[in-house]
Amino acid sequence: MRSKSHRALSALALAFILALIGFVGWVYSLGPLPLDEARRVSTTIVDRNGKLLRAYAMADGRWRLPVDTKTNVDPTYLKLLFAYEDQRFYAHDGIDPLALGRAAVQLATRGYIVSGGSTISMQLARLMEPRRQRSLYAKLHQIVRAIELERSLSKDEILNLYLALAPYGGNLEGIRAASIAYLGKEPKRLSLAEAALLVALPQSPETRRLDRYPDAARIARDRVLGRMVEEHVVSVDDAKQAKAVPVPTLRKPMPILAPHASDNALATVKDAPVIKLTLDSNLQKVLEPLARDRAIALGPNISVGIIVVDVESGDVLARVGSADYFDVSRAGQVDMTRAIRSPGSTLKPFIYGLAFEDGFVHPDSLIDDRPVRFGSYAPENFDMTFQGTVPVKKALQMSLNVPAIVLLDRVGSSRLASRLRQAGGNLVLPKDESPGLAMGLGGVGITLQDLAQLYAGFARLGTTKPLREIMATKDDREPLRLLDPVAAWQVGNVLLGTPPPENAAHNRIAFKTGTSYGYRDAWSVGFDGRMTIGVWVGRPDGAPVPGLIGRLAAAPILFDAFARTGKTLTPLPKPPKGTLLASNAKLPLPLKRFRPVGELVRPGGEQALHIQFPLNGSRIDVDRSVGAEAAAMPVKVAGGVLPMTVMVNGTALGEIDGRRQRLIDPPGPGFARLTVIDATGAADTVVIRIQ
Repeated sequence: MRSKSHRALSALALAFILALIGFVGWVYSLGPLPLDEARRVSTTIVDRNGKLLRAYAMADGRWRLPVDTKTNVDPTYLKLLFAYEDQRFYAHDGIDPLALGRAAVQLATRGYIVSGGSTISMQLARLMEPRRQRSLYAKLHQIVRAIELERSLSKDEILNLYLALAPYGGNLEGIRAASIAYLGKEPKRLSLAEAALLVALPQSPETRRLDRYPDAARIARDRVLGRMVEEHVVSVDDAKQAKAVPVPTLRKPMPILAPHASDNALATVKDAPVIKLTLDSNLQKVLEPLARDRAIALGPNISVGIIVVDVESGDVLARVGSADYFDVSRAGQVDMTRAIRSPGSTLKPFIYGLAFEDGFVHPDSLIDDRPVRFGSYAPENFDMTFQGTVPVKKALQMSLNVPAIVLLDRVGSSRLASRLRQAGGNLVLPKDESPGLAMGLGGVGITLQDLAQLYAGFARLGTTKPLREIMATKDDREPLRLLDPVAAWQVGNVLLGTPPPENAAHNRIAFKTGTSYGYRDAWSVGFDGRMTIGVWVGRPDGAPVPGLIGRLAAAPILFDAFARTGKTLTPLPKPPKGTLLASNAKLPLPLKRFRPVGELVRPGGEQALHIQFPLNGSRIDVDRSVGAEAAAMPVKVAGGVLPMTVMVNGTALGEIDGRRQRLIDPPGPGFARLTVIDATGAADTVVIRIQ
C-alpha cells in the first residue's frame, strides 16, 4: 500500500512539474508585451497652455488620443469607473480574486453576468491582444498578461493606457476621443450623467454607439447609475436626475483650431505624440471667425491672413492662415501668413527709421512733397496729388510716396534691403534685379510673418526676435539689430499718431497700412507695447480686387483684432536717453528742412562735406580717469557749408567751429554712429567703436 501511494504521489508530482514546465514554456512563447503598439496614439497639437488645437487620425483612421488622468480626466468619472469595473485597482497585482469570486457567485445565483471579474489590468491586456471568442484559455491569457503589465508599468501608466485604448464604437478609442466626439468637450469636467455614459459605452461599444443606438446607450448608462446607487457611490436623487438627462445622438467633428500652424508643426516635428505650440487657443478662437466674417463681407474669392506676435518673446500667439480652411473658392488651405506678396507701403517706416538713425532728418523736420524724377522713375502719390511742404512725421502718417522715395534715395536701397534681411525680413526681389527705389512702394516680396517680426522691432526699441511657434526645450534665439533705439522709438511714436479707421480711438495703436500695385494686396500692421498684429487681405491667386485698399479693408480688421484680444492696450516704451524732443522751430538749423541731394548747392565750388577724424570703422580708446576735458574726442571735418551740427546716435551735441572741428564727450563703450550735417543738409556719417 505504501509503495502504491508513493508511486501515485511521485506520478502526481511529475505531472505537476511537467504541467509547470509546459505553463512556463507557454508563457515564454507569448513573447514580450506589445507596449509599443499600445502606446501609438493620434498626433495632437496643443497650445501654450496644453489645450487641444487639433488632432490627426492614426494611419488606419482611428482616433486615439493620449490620456493623462491627472490633468484631463474628471475625478467623478474615475470614481464611477473604479466602482463599476475594479474596486481594488490600486490594491491588487493584476488579478482580483474577490472580484472573480463575486462574479462567479452572481452568475450562479442570478443566471446572468451582473459584474465581470476582470480587472482594469486584465481588460487592458485584452485590448492590447484582442481575441474574438471568450474562453478559459483567453481568460488565462489575460491574467498572465495583466500580471506582466503590473510588473512593467505603474498603476497610473496602466490606467492611462486603458483609458486611451478603451473602445467607444466606430473609430473612436479612449475616453478623450469619445468625450470630444460625443460630448463636444474634453473629459476634464463631466456631469454625473456624462461620466456614467462614458463608463457604460466600452462594455459593448458597437451596440451602444450614440450615433446609431442611443436608446441602448441610455439603458446602459442608467444601469451603471443603478449599480452606483447599490454600491452607495451615488445618491438616489443624484442618480434620478442623471437618468433624466437625454443622451447625445449625433457625433461631433474633432476640433480643428489653427489648422495651418498645426499642419506646419506636423511636417516639422516627426514622431511626436504631442506637439506644443506657442499659440493661445482663446485668442485663436476669436480671430478665426473675425477673418471668416470679414472675408465674406469683402466679397467672393477673398481671403484674410492674421498673425499675432508677442513683442517681448517673439512667440506667435495666433496664426489665421486663411478665411476658411475648408473653403476651396478662397484657397483655404493656402497659408497666406507665409505667402510672399508685395507689401505696398508697409516698408516705408523702415526707410524713415534709417533716415532718423543717420541723423539727417527728424520727425519734425520739413520735407517737400512735390513732383520729382529719378532718371526714368517718377513716383506719384496714391491720390495723384501733392501736399507741398509737410512735416516728416505727417509724410509718414499720410503715407506720401514722394517723401519716402526721396529719403530712400538718401538712405540707399541696398542698405535698406540689407538691414531688413539682417533683422529677419527675407525680401524676395524679381529675378535678376537688385534693390531699387521701387522697393519703397512695394516692388519686393515679403511674408506677413516676416513683416510682423520687423514691426515688433519698433516696440522692442530697435531689435527683433526671430519668431517661434513650436515650443522647444531650449530657446537659443538671439535678438537681431533693426535700428538704433532712438530711431525705432521715433518711428513708433510717429505711427502712433496715424489717423485710425472710422470710429476707432486715436493714439492707441501704432500702425501702418499698405496697398500693392493693382489692388492685389491690402495690409495693415500695428503694435502696442505688448503685441504686434499683422493683417493681409486679398485673393490668394494674386488676381486684382478693384477698390481693395489697406486703410479700408485691412486696418478695420487690425483694430478689431486688438479689441478681441481682451487685453488692455499696453503703452509703447518711453523715449530712450538722448532722444531729441523738439518742435521744428527749436531743431538745429540743418534739421529744420530736408533737401534732396540734387538740391544741395555749394557756393564757389565748395568741397563736399567729409569727416576727417575719426575715420569710419576706427577704434577709439578713451581714458576717463584723466577727467572729462582731457578725455574729450576731437571731430574734424573738411568741406561743407557752415554752420554744421555734430550728432552722435541721433542726438545733437553742438556745432562745428570756424576751424571745422569740435571736442565732444565720447559716448559709452560700444559702437557709435557719428554724423555731421552742414547748412545745406549735406551729411557725412562714420561708425566707430569706443573702448
